[in-house]
Amino acid sequence: MTVETLENLELIQQSARDFAARYILPHVMEWDETQHFPVELFHEMGHHGFMGVLVPHEYGGAGLGYQEYITIIEEIAKVCGSIGLSVAAHNSLCTNHILMFGNEEQKQRYLPSLASAEWIGAWGLTEPNTGSDAGRMQCVAEKDGDYFIINGAKNFITHGKSGQVAVVIVRTGELLDSRGMTAFVIEKGTPGFSAGKKENKLGMRASETTELIFDHCRVHRSQMLGAEGEGFIQAMKVLDGGRISIAALSLGIAKGAYEAAVKYAKERHQFGKPIADFQAISFKLADMATQIQASELLVRKAGRLKDTGEKSTTLSAMAKYYASETAVRVANEAVQVFGGYGYTKDFPVEKFYRDAKLCTIGEGTSEIQKLVISRELLKNG
Repeated sequence: MTVETLENLELIQQSARDFAARYILPHVMEWDETQHFPVELFHEMGHHGFMGVLVPHEYGGAGLGYQEYITIIEEIAKVCGSIGLSVAAHNSLCTNHILMFGNEEQKQRYLPSLASAEWIGAWGLTEPNTGSDAGRMQCVAEKDGDYFIINGAKNFITHGKSGQVAVVIVRTGELLDSRGMTAFVIEKGTPGFSAGKKENKLGMRASETTELIFDHCRVHRSQMLGAEGEGFIQAMKVLDGGRISIAALSLGIAKGAYEAAVKYAKERHQFGKPIADFQAISFKLADMATQIQASELLVRKAGRLKDTGEKSTTLSAMAKYYASETAVRVANEAVQVFGGYGYTKDFPVEKFYRDAKLCTIGEGTSEIQKLVISRELLKNG
């Protein structure tokens, strides 16, 4: 990185940190316990440039790169994983899919509203019976002249209810055909398009997760992103960037849990001295810090590949896999450092503990990451 880049990152880091302290921290537990998705907060983040981080200036975005994007997500996630998750999903999935594969008319129509957070974006690939096995999707679009009639459902969709626009990948060809799926951008209010059940989750409770339901939803071919049959291939490319965002989210959660554990270990006294002075605790902190540093190196390297336009599939999967598993380990150890207090909602680590687990599942499970990594290694070896 250049000196200029580092100075820019420091400014962005401080901006995101100040924003999280002012607008998010006071409401973290309230939003978590009520499962409230704070739409008004995201509008405010739009004013700060956090909702169109990668979108070029000509479409109303911040025009920044992945290093800045990683920094923003990390700082927000250090305070609240739920809000970090929603920032990641909005930027990396819906908005980035349109940026990468939309035509000029589609970019002009959707990106300014998404970048400002006037509109919140959703993205739909997963279905009730096809998570990792996306090739067997049952949400089908059938041609009807210049239109497609979509029937089926998507689930585990971030912003499925509150989003004004969704990018969805549906089957337009044969089952198991990687070129038999197509992406469409669909606006809220389109007849036959609605939100279904809202999930009651273990963690990430302030990030809205619902079903999307299509009941004879009629969509014009002008709403297609790219060419017919390219949807799955597009989705895999979108996920390369999306996995970096989940790795950044994991990194933020891990850092938040670690910093809370260090502070508590210095303040909590047992047997006449701070528990940080006991080797059992100090060694936990050493392991946590080392794993966090290793995660950050992977995340930053994957981000550099994206910024330079190089293929990032392997590094994105490695970063997502390692950082998410690290977040779970670090949050678990943070609870242990806090002891009984760590199991209560009076201290922040129980929430980091609940939120962290989703990072090993969303946008490809840890098992899928290992599959991606091994295939890429063997293919290129």
